[in-house]
Amino acid sequence: MEWIEKLDGNVIVSDAQGKIIYMNERAITQYEKDGGSSLIGQDLLACHNETSRKKIMEIMTTGQKNVYTIEKKGKKKILYQSPWFKEGEFRGIIELSLEIPAEMPHYIRG
Repeated sequence: MEWIEKLDGNVIVSDAQGKIIYMNERAITQYEKDGGSSLIGQDLLACHNETSRKKIMEIMTTGQKNVYTIEKKGKKKILYQSPWFKEGEFRGIIELSLEIPAEMPHYIRG
């Protein structure tokens, strides 16, 4: 799926045990100083602080998503962490990280 590889945002996928099983090109480049593609196969929890580890474990145990925005180095991003399932069974977590404009229109549609 070339579109995921070329997406202008990070895509990271873990399995049900929290092992990183996929990173798109952008994520590999973004985390180059932390190991880049060598992070594939590593424990997702080991890459995060205690607060983030608790949230990841919550996603893994409850199946509920976690969505929030951050600002880092002057760039605003939305992070969307969601469980993924196959045949109704929890299989892991997918994390999307997309840069968003500082000011962004919001529309209410009926």
